[in-house]
Amino acid sequence: MTFPLLSFLIWLPVFAAAAVLLCGSDARANLVRWFSLSISILLLAASVCVYARFDPSLATMQFSESFNWIDILKVRYSLGVDGISMPLVVLASYTHLLVVLAAWQLIKNKVKQYYAVFFLIQAAINGVFCATDAVLYFVFWEAMLIPMYLCIGIWGSENRSYAAIKFFLYTFLGSTLLLISILYMGSLANDFSIASFYSLNLSLTEQLFIFFAFFLSFGVKVPMWPVHTWLPDAHTQAPAGGSVILAALMLKVGAYGFFRFCLPIVPDANMYMAPYMIALSLLAIVYIGAVALAQTDMKRLIAYSSVAHMGFVTLGLFVIYKIFAVTHNYQDPILALEGAMVQMIAHAFGSGAMFLAFGIVYDKLHTRTISDFGGLAHKMPYFAAFFLVFALANIGLPGTSGFVGEFMVILGVYKASFWISFAAALTLIVAASYTLWMYKRVFYGPLNPSLDMPIEDVSCLEKIVLWMLVFAIFAIGLYPDFLVEPMHASINNLLMLSLKSKLLV
Repeated sequence: MTFPLLSFLIWLPVFAAAAVLLCGSDARANLVRWFSLSISILLLAASVCVYARFDPSLATMQFSESFNWIDILKVRYSLGVDGISMPLVVLASYTHLLVVLAAWQLIKNKVKQYYAVFFLIQAAINGVFCATDAVLYFVFWEAMLIPMYLCIGIWGSENRSYAAIKFFLYTFLGSTLLLISILYMGSLANDFSIASFYSLNLSLTEQLFIFFAFFLSFGVKVPMWPVHTWLPDAHTQAPAGGSVILAALMLKVGAYGFFRFCLPIVPDANMYMAPYMIALSLLAIVYIGAVALAQTDMKRLIAYSSVAHMGFVTLGLFVIYKIFAVTHNYQDPILALEGAMVQMIAHAFGSGAMFLAFGIVYDKLHTRTISDFGGLAHKMPYFAAFFLVFALANIGLPGTSGFVGEFMVILGVYKASFWISFAAALTLIVAASYTLWMYKRVFYGPLNPSLDMPIEDVSCLEKIVLWMLVFAIFAIGLYPDFLVEPMHASINNLLMLSLKSKLLV
């Protein structure tokens, strides 16, 4: 292809943000909404074109673009996607369209600024998933911080300033260490291409230092325990669209960093640290799930459940060393690694859907406290039905998106250790406990007297958004092969790079 599709996906949102800001006063809010919707549909069409023209048999980068950028440093404007990044690009466009539609009724003030902020976030996230030069990757990585900070700080709830600053400081510290590690590896490779870092002959000491830099960069974004504490605050204070982007995309950026940088660049350090990373992942799955049970704030409960479910991603990433050490078969860890990848995408339509649905009910009732609800299904039966689907996906019911990735990871882990897989499977009980208990208290039982007032059920536009989420949940749950097949060759190639550790010999 000659048309630069990846650059189109990155820079069109930037130009759209500029155009939106030039629309004048808020009197043109409807023009801004229709323009933003048109651009979002165009971005989704472009990402679907990438998916349709992607060759799943190739493990190499496709749709590549490369131009000189900073010659003296050998830094290039270099883009490309493989089976790991391509599904995430499609996910980003689909999620952005949902956020644009949901904001139609939820956002009434500073409309043009709101859409501009989300276009900038979209551009930066697409850049992170497409960049094949490490410096370019870092530029997009940092570019995500400012618009998300503004999103939380301007449209968030009463304690938004605290949450926005906490989010910025946590992620900025990790970013500093990421930059140092990129500069160090670039000086050794005499090149900043990410692929050139894979062939570096680093000592175990060097790898361990780089690993900790990666952990504090990507682990904060995932977020892993114990560097997860910014997320509940950010989710609780962020507007509905911000929470959806955080859950569906920004957490995936951290996990993607582990895929793209950590596994293939520092395999010895990964092998050395794998038991600790597995333990931290199990803590997130079980302990954070138990913490969710104690929450009285509905949005905070969903936030903690998001941390717990992302624990499956990091578990699938680092358990591959344990699996290979037990079976000595290069094919056995593939299931766990592919499961981690599927879980990244499925999580967007479990936690992300619940955040968006909560935003709809919060706009009507203006409360997050679970005890303030009760019997809401009497007033909003359609909404209660949609939320039940999202809740079942969140607990991993077979047939929904939440089941596929977790099951693949558990099945892969079982080849290494029954007890690790048993501990991971406890999430099916814990997640069902806090999710269904929350659902019962909010929607069933006698009607809370404070809700004995006219409450409008979901509008036609809100139904469209919720149906789009339901479609994605069942599409992944019933036919996950459309996700697994394109990533298989790239995952297999990544696994070979990840298992080249001298400690495995």
